[in-house]
Formats: sequence, structure tokens, C-alpha cells
Amino acid sequence: MKAMLLAFLAVGVIAVGANAYLSGAGFSAGEQATGSAVRLD
Repeated sequence: MKAMLLAFLAVGVIAVGANAYLSGAGFSAGEQATGSAVRLD
């Protein structure tokens, strides 16, 4: 049971960290799928 809770916690930490890193690195769908002629608000 302890190992399973630790695994859930690890998955949560990895997911939050990956989201923060990829958002800061410019890999969002809006930034990848648009060119300079498209306005996004």
C-alpha cells in the first residue's frame, strides 16, 4: 500500500513538473500550430 501511494505521488509530481516545463519551453498547441499571420488572444 505504501509503495502504491508513493507511486501516485511520483506520477503527480512528474505530471505537474512536465506541464510547467513544457509550458515554459513553448510547446503549447497554440504556439506550435500558428504562424506569424494568426492572431491569438
